[in-house]
Amino acid sequence: MILEIDGKRKLTCDLKRHLSPRTVGTIMRSLPLEGNSHLLGKSIVYFETSVDSGIERARSEFKKGDVAFLPSTGSFCFFVGNVESAKKMTPIGKFTDDENVLKNVKSGDVIRLYEETT
Repeated sequence: MILEIDGKRKLTCDLKRHLSPRTVGTIMRSLPLEGNSHLLGKSIVYFETSVDSGIERARSEFKKGDVAFLPSTGSFCFFVGNVESAKKMTPIGKFTDDENVLKNVKSGDVIRLYEETT
């Protein structure tokens, strides 16, 4: 998967079916996805989508580099720090590139998530 920020910066992340098979399947069928970025403190970058999937294998603790899905808002959450969230989220993957690039994301940047084509 490619996470593109404002059409300039690109990061690679892996969605892992074994973490949440139903949710990851729904996401893969919904690609490509795009939205405006939002920041939650200094540890979470997220964007909202119209993906509709219930909670699966809910967790509230995430590590730097994790990717999660928040079903209540259809949001993709990218963790740039270790977080214990007040809301339960569905774990869906990890970054394979340096997620520190996300520290430079500004609120309102356009984020696009799509499958890499070879």
